[in-house]
Amino acid sequence: MDRPCSIRELKISDIELIKNLFIDVFTHEPWNDDWSDQDQLRHYLEDIIDNKNSLSIGFFSGGELVGISLGSIIHWFSGTEYYIREYCIRRTHQHQGAGTLFLHLIEDYLRSNAIASILLSTDVGTPAHDFYVKNDFREVSRARFFHKDIHVE
Repeated sequence: MDRPCSIRELKISDIELIKNLFIDVFTHEPWNDDWSDQDQLRHYLEDIIDNKNSLSIGFFSGGELVGISLGSIIHWFSGTEYYIREYCIRRTHQHQGAGTLFLHLIEDYLRSNAIASILLSTDVGTPAHDFYVKNDFREVSRARFFHKDIHVE
C-alpha cells in the first residue's frame, strides 16, 4: 500500500459508505450474492452495526474506505472475543497486502482494548479461506457451523 492507511470505528451514520463497499465485493466473484433488495441489505447491515456490542472497523487508504470488518464483542469465559461477521477489501485493493495490513491494524486495536481473540467463519475452498489460513487463523476442529432452511409460505 503506497498511500497512508488508517483505521477507525464505523457507526450507523457510515452505512452508505459500508453499503457501497459491501456491494462492490460481495455481488461479484467468488460470492455472487444478490443484494438487489436494498431494504434487506440495509436491515442486514443495521443488524450488525447498530447494536450495543457492535464493533465495526473501517480501513482507509488515502482517505478512501477500502476495507471493512463488521462484527461484535462477545464476553466469553476464556476472554473477550471479536466475532467478525463480514470482512472484505475493495476489489481494486485486493492482492496488494491491504487485507493483511488491515488485519494487523485490527489486532493492534483489539490488543489495546484487552480483546483476546478473533472468531469468524468463511466458506471452505474460497480465496477468503486461504487468506485467513495464510494470516495464522486456524480452523476449530471441535466446532461446526450449522444451517437449516425454514420454509416460509
